[in-house]
Amino acid sequence: MKSIPEKGIPRKEVLDKLKGFAREDVNYRDNKIFSLVYYLGEEHTDFLKQAYGMYFSENGLNPMAFRSLKRFEHEVVRMSASLLNGDDQVAGVMTSGGTESCLLPVLAYREMARAGRVIPLRRPEMIAPETIHVAWEKAAKYFNVKMVHVPVDSDCRADVNAVRRKINRNTIMIVASAPSYPHGVIDPIAQLGEIALSHGIPFHVDSCLGGFLLPFVERLGYEVPPFDFRVPGVTSISADVHKYGFSAKGASTVLYRNIDYMKHQFYIYADWPGGVFASPALLGTRPGGSIAAAWAALNAIGMDGYLDIARTIMDTTGKLKAGIEAIDGLKILGKPAMGVFAYKSEDRDVNIFAVGDQLEKKGWLVDRLQKPDALHCMITPRHAAIVDQYLENLQGGVEIVRHNPKLATSGNAAMYGMIAHVPLRALVNKQVAKMMDELYGPQCIMPSLSTGSDQDSDPRAVKLLSAGLNALNRLKKGS
Repeated sequence: MKSIPEKGIPRKEVLDKLKGFAREDVNYRDNKIFSLVYYLGEEHTDFLKQAYGMYFSENGLNPMAFRSLKRFEHEVVRMSASLLNGDDQVAGVMTSGGTESCLLPVLAYREMARAGRVIPLRRPEMIAPETIHVAWEKAAKYFNVKMVHVPVDSDCRADVNAVRRKINRNTIMIVASAPSYPHGVIDPIAQLGEIALSHGIPFHVDSCLGGFLLPFVERLGYEVPPFDFRVPGVTSISADVHKYGFSAKGASTVLYRNIDYMKHQFYIYADWPGGVFASPALLGTRPGGSIAAAWAALNAIGMDGYLDIARTIMDTTGKLKAGIEAIDGLKILGKPAMGVFAYKSEDRDVNIFAVGDQLEKKGWLVDRLQKPDALHCMITPRHAAIVDQYLENLQGGVEIVRHNPKLATSGNAAMYGMIAHVPLRALVNKQVAKMMDELYGPQCIMPSLSTGSDQDSDPRAVKLLSAGLNALNRLKKGS
């Protein structure tokens, strides 16, 4: 459709169209997807829909108008702070998701640094491991803060000594992961906290992924190093309720050790003709449904329910990791702390991206990593039912690739291999920017799900691959 219909379409017909369009989407209900969706089944989903629907039209923009939403938000923040070992001084706010919960601390600590300087601050800098979530890169760009990367060690954890060496008068914050998205490992939070404390620098722990799982994994007896407000140097933490808190989409939290940190993210404008405006986070209008559903999920699942969820996730993760490492040539990266991990190929004859193509032919939606090349898994309780099937398909895929090395030069394996290893990263950015133009420009080209074969590859991906390979050829000729 390119314009609003002259006459409204009957509601049933509209709903039927919606259902029809969804048939082209990935089917997360068959448990063959390892990201994007945190699904506990239809019963829980229906419960969240009811909670969300009860506050469908309410708006968190004005806490005085909808006091129920302010109560829900306050209690979600307090429950989250308690879970992460914060005291009564912890202040926080609910956000629209992990990205907003990463953007806000950068804004807050930049403003805090500016407020505390007699000599004007030059371009502010933040220090983070190279494995930090890309949302922090976005925050750095949006708020004109220089991202200073440090390498990770052989276990994929931030290099503490490198962090210490990078600190200077422009450093406004340190950020680390618990756990990192790519490898599921926890950075050395305690050591980094000591450094931050000794230099008087704010230290944020990105636990968007693990904030509602790691505390329960620890309660089950697994080794989880302190990563939360128990570490004295930690000044703020982000944790997504809509991930392992299993709430509806659009619910995260950002927590500060006290209001003296948090107040720097507030926006207040008193001279607008529309009245005095005050906002605690980035959004103006804040959907009431997601706030209510987060409160409902935490209360309905409860500590015992989350503990059962964590137990299932860790049991499933253990079986998958053991099965993967039992396959000749495959290796788990680092020491994952919870149900998130990545694995690579140590066999030169087995291209891990080509293995991903084989899994996709079996119906799996596969996430690929780079630096190093690897495949990614993020486990939920529903994956307990597919362990044997996944391992069987993975074993078969490895054998197919091992006996057909040319598979590494076709399909998505070639595309992702090129993207991961092309030396001029600006070229990749340029080509992806063109893809974004096509996806979001006036002549939108709809994406298609790839199944790992040349014929089924996304046309934008093919164009990207072609441009990259041409550039590589030019580089070789130039050398």
